[in-house]
Amino acid sequence: MLVGSPDETIDLMDSASRDAEHWLRGLHGQIGRSGNQLITVCAGALLAARAGLLAGRRVTTHHLELERLAAMEPACEVMRNRVFVLDDGRDGAVLSSAGITTGIDLALHLVAQVCGEALAARVAQTMVVALRRGPQDPELSPFLSYRNHLHPALHRVQDALGQQPAHDWSLQTMAAIACTSPRHLTRLFVDHAGIAPLQYLRRIRLAVAQTALQSGNNVTQAAALSGFGSDTQLRRAWRQFRAPGSPSSGR
Repeated sequence: MLVGSPDETIDLMDSASRDAEHWLRGLHGQIGRSGNQLITVCAGALLAARAGLLAGRRVTTHHLELERLAAMEPACEVMRNRVFVLDDGRDGAVLSSAGITTGIDLALHLVAQVCGEALAARVAQTMVVALRRGPQDPELSPFLSYRNHLHPALHRVQDALGQQPAHDWSLQTMAAIACTSPRHLTRLFVDHAGIAPLQYLRRIRLAVAQTALQSGNNVTQAAALSGFGSDTQLRRAWRQFRAPGSPSSGR
């Protein structure tokens, strides 16, 4: 498994990278044989590309490194805005995730493949992963959007909403987590996240409801699981955020 971080530009010429590249080149012909898989997390895909292991493969990486990956290995198909990618067009032996946290989604997918969905769901719950995402889901899900800021109190509130979206949240309870007034919390959300707090909560709940529907729950069950007070509230949020289709067709 190759793990990289986008926090700093990866220097592919430093000694550690050269050593990793040399080791990886020795894997040519082994990936896909006897069940061997290559898994890259975040910008780790760049090392695999440099070693010549991604030609003809469908892969992804951190969104800041997509162009670099495409230039480094023109023979691979770079998938954009994806949580993780399975190279299922060939032998399924190369798996890649867009970031560090999306590597968790990829790991849960592998657990589900080997041990079943029930165990994977229990692992996700133990890890307090609010929403398992799949290979067709966009990288920048509602749980990751609106967080390109550095305000710690706002992140605290967003973490709480993401972990318990079905909780009976009010503007007052959110403000208590941020240790501020409801009015100031609204100002913080608008200034730093670009969205009002209750609207952000509805967006998170809609994502949870969509996942519940995809798992086979009916509209009433999905509304209850995600924190909407009724089917009508779920349908209203569905229209507000212009989700495709309808709740009934989302199953």
